[in-house]
Amino acid sequence: MRRLLVSVIGLAVLAAFPALAHEGEGVGGGLISGFLHPILGWDHVAAMVAVGLWGAFLGKPAIWQLPVIFPLVMVFGGILGIAGIPIPQVETGIAASALVLGVLVALAVRPPLWVAWIVVGVFAIFHGHAHGTELPGAANAIAYSIGFVVGTGLMHMIGIGFGLLAKWPQGRIAVRAGGGLIALAGLGFLTGAV
Repeated sequence: MRRLLVSVIGLAVLAAFPALAHEGEGVGGGLISGFLHPILGWDHVAAMVAVGLWGAFLGKPAIWQLPVIFPLVMVFGGILGIAGIPIPQVETGIAASALVLGVLVALAVRPPLWVAWIVVGVFAIFHGHAHGTELPGAANAIAYSIGFVVGTGLMHMIGIGFGLLAKWPQGRIAVRAGGGLIALAGLGFLTGAV
């Protein structure tokens, strides 16, 4: 019984360590905090996976352009957040991004490529601004930014990987259903954000 108690306490202590990621100091703390920020927020995960899904669904060149445009514009939004430049309704914009991108995938919307760039870019500003304003005071801003761009890229890659199933008829159904689930999650985020 004593061993079980010691094991449970040990696991509880280890489980608490990820909470420290937002308070890390120096380059390592900033990099880890930045990397974990988009991965630990379900609203961010849903939208970023949706960007990869939509890019894969649209095919070349969107499959690589959308996941490149998003983090580039997100960095701009992050700079705005770090600088303290306000953007209204950031949380609503983040929630709406999951809803809209999910609907675009679910309905198999194929706009001109430049329209897809604008849609992804506008939503990236909201996500970046949130990352910038939530930058931990002790973190290295550059390392934190690199971390959140890498974390974002990972989420895009997961979306692309799933989105590649769209090459087959049953895969298209699965991808569109995935978009529908993301849209439902976005609706849930939106009702909580308003």
